[in-house]
Amino acid sequence: MAATDFRDYYATLGVSKAASADDIKQAYRKLARKYHPDVNPNDKLAEAKFKEVTEAYEVLSDTDKRKKYDQFGQYWKQAGSYPPGTPGGADFGGFDFSQYGNFDEFINELLGRFNTTAPGGTRGYSYRPSPGGAYGSGFGDPGSAGQDLESVLSLTLSEAFHGVQKRLSLGAETITVKIPAGAKPGSRVRIKGKGQPNAYGQQRGDLYLVVEVQPHSFFQFDGDNLLCELPIAPDEAVLGGPVEVPTPDGTVTMNIPAGIRAGQTLRLRGKGWLNPKGGRGDQLVRVAIVPPANPTPLEREYYEKIRANRSYDPRSHLQQIRL
Repeated sequence: MAATDFRDYYATLGVSKAASADDIKQAYRKLARKYHPDVNPNDKLAEAKFKEVTEAYEVLSDTDKRKKYDQFGQYWKQAGSYPPGTPGGADFGGFDFSQYGNFDEFINELLGRFNTTAPGGTRGYSYRPSPGGAYGSGFGDPGSAGQDLESVLSLTLSEAFHGVQKRLSLGAETITVKIPAGAKPGSRVRIKGKGQPNAYGQQRGDLYLVVEVQPHSFFQFDGDNLLCELPIAPDEAVLGGPVEVPTPDGTVTMNIPAGIRAGQTLRLRGKGWLNPKGGRGDQLVRVAIVPPANPTPLEREYYEKIRANRSYDPRSHLQQIRL
């Protein structure tokens, strides 16, 4: 583990390792007042510093988290020569720190941040200013309200369409979140009281989950509609006729008009994306004419006959084109 992985939270808050809980709280209040984004609007450096001191306070103000953090610091210093589980290695109270590839993995789990690698899961959260500012009018004490957090929640197209319940781990706490049917990319789900606590008590901000919908092999979003590409054979394009088309509700029969061109779009009304408030968009079916890759001898014979007896030239209108 590289030396740059470990962050000294005591140095971040400007306190000693023997600091009391009150010392840590007072140090955080002072720094939070100085760097808070509501006091330093559009100052990215101040916002980054505020995140650092808030993270340090969240760890050091909790007895159990502080103990594990202190143990991790020992592991970081000694891991090179005394890995846990080896003869002569240091005893870290049965906690296996070697399971973490770096400090961020450890701290994300300690603070209940979401797993950044689990498929279909959520990604790490970020600071999100509370509406109207955390101070309120008059710029009172910093941290009087908890901070809102924001995270990306990745769903399959089926989960987003039908709705789903997700169990999320917030540190030692596990919550169940209900995502309504018809969630679209960018939809926001608010979970009250599951954000970051304030500096004084246990009042917490809110957690906002921003929906991300994973790509699908057939369907795509087109506003409130769904878009798909339907392959048809050349004879179907010429003669038209009924074809089967997948929809979110199952397969339906759609009539292809004779003489349709590649790229033309047909509409299946009421077969698109759900509107959480009621109603439904359409499914747009874009036609792609697909010739056989390996025609049989009989197919080739008939295509050659069609070519020999074709009554029209599709490129006749191009003969007079000049620059």
